Amino acid sequence: MTMRRTRLSDLDDSGYAALVRRSAVPDAGIRSAAADIVDRVRVGGDSAVLAANAEYGGGPDFGALRVPSEAIGAAFSAVGPAIRDALKSSADNIRIVHERQRPVDDHVRVAPGVAVERRWSPVERVGVYVPGGRAAYPSSVLMGVVPALVAGVKDIVVVSPGGDDGAVHPLVLAACALLGVDEVYATGGAQGIGALAYGTETIDPVDLIVGPGGPWVTAAKLAVYGVCGVDLPAGPSEALIVVDGTSDPVIAAADLLCQAEHGPDSPVVLVSDDADALDAVLGQVEAQLSDLDRSALIQASLDNYGLAVLAPDLDAALAFADAWAPEHLTIQTAHPARDADRVRSAGSVFVGPWTPESAGDYATGANHVLPTGGLARAYGPLAVEDYGSWRQVQELTREGLETIAPIIVELASAEGLSAHARCVQLRFEATP
Repeated sequence: MTMRRTRLSDLDDSGYAALVRRSAVPDAGIRSAAADIVDRVRVGGDSAVLAANAEYGGGPDFGALRVPSEAIGAAFSAVGPAIRDALKSSADNIRIVHERQRPVDDHVRVAPGVAVERRWSPVERVGVYVPGGRAAYPSSVLMGVVPALVAGVKDIVVVSPGGDDGAVHPLVLAACALLGVDEVYATGGAQGIGALAYGTETIDPVDLIVGPGGPWVTAAKLAVYGVCGVDLPAGPSEALIVVDGTSDPVIAAADLLCQAEHGPDSPVVLVSDDADALDAVLGQVEAQLSDLDRSALIQASLDNYGLAVLAPDLDAALAFADAWAPEHLTIQTAHPARDADRVRSAGSVFVGPWTPESAGDYATGANHVLPTGGLARAYGPLAVEDYGSWRQVQELTREGLETIAPIIVELASAEGLSAHARCVQLRFEATP
């Protein structure tokens, strides 16, 4: 195993900044190619989507894109009772968490006769992107669809890339059936995002696109931003784990391997103020790796993006975690709750040895669509409020306008916008 090691005490300011600064945005080549695919879909509709499926994979290259409703229902009937119960329980927990996120309208009385409100409404139509292809992610169906249902979204559509046979994975379809989603399309990548944004002969355009995906999906989201809304440009899944001399290296290593399993480009970072603790965890990583089904993929992740950081003290370790702003942050220290409170920038925080990251992926009800690439400095997890928009509503009485008229006239005049001032003054001239 060749996880890169570094000591924070060896870094100057520029070296430290280079270590924590990264981007969720794909490189210029992928962005350009994805934008080209999206534009082809905008012009060519279904035929362009099918052509992209044939060229890049991710769905049928001929015939119908839409998955028949009968196939969705049959997929749910075909899954075993254990997975069916697990999907139901996960959906229930997600609903419990997200129902507490319902936006509440707000009314402010600024002055007598001056009222300002904020009112929230769900969008009409949402497209949920669910990764697929060689793997199945029914959990991503739940994470994208349940908040939309809680928000009151009228139309929910799922797109997911098919496997080698062009078909969407039965577990993804089963999750759709469980949640009552019967509009599912077998396509993925940039062409799937383009179809959602612009619409085709088969697919009606959406108001908002949510859901995780690889660099081509992220690049396509950036290309269609402004045509419709997108949740956030999320890059490869990532994790940062903070340990100290009290941590159990077996558990810490298992949590690190859990996130490295996502893909060969998934960064995993181990941070500690204790060199022996770092060595113990890394030793366990090597010991556990060979027993895992995706060991070769995990090895690539560790070799390419693994990082072990030795900090001079725990304060510096936590400050580094905050600066790195991870998607997943695990705190396994002597006082994990206290230490977790000291980190502000993280997508989802896992506190203590009994809180594995996979619990958040599947069962706690917290959303697993999270900011990556340092975007946790500015973004949070996918939430109910992301499925709608706020509007301001303002209402004034004559008394209210009289109160603030001098402010309006003064500032409008200072900016040289005489029509702004005049529209106030005329009201009082017309009705003295």
